[in-house]
Amino acid sequence: MEFDLSTNGHAPANTLIEARIREFVARDILYSEGDYPHSDDSSFLKEGVIDSLGVVELVTFAGKQFGVEVAQADVTPQNFDSVNRLAAFIRRKQNGSAKDSHVSS
Repeated sequence: MEFDLSTNGHAPANTLIEARIREFVARDILYSEGDYPHSDDSSFLKEGVIDSLGVVELVTFAGKQFGVEVAQADVTPQNFDSVNRLAAFIRRKQNGSAKDSHVSS
């Protein structure tokens, strides 16, 4: 079995949103000059990638980088616990349909 190492373990069809999230997390949260070391579906919390301060940084990043408004109710694991979940949340917000993106408890 051969592996394409040029994608660093990420699906080749990644979009700009996922790439920007991986770059931000690697550089500003993990303080790494290398690539993001986890899959796009890996839980930030379970992998120990972020803590409560990291969540605040992700919220600020999403707002500034992608121009989306993040309500307090939006800050849930369903929206912020992986590269793919955050990218999906950002797309919903950009498309104006994220008002129902959080889960009430």
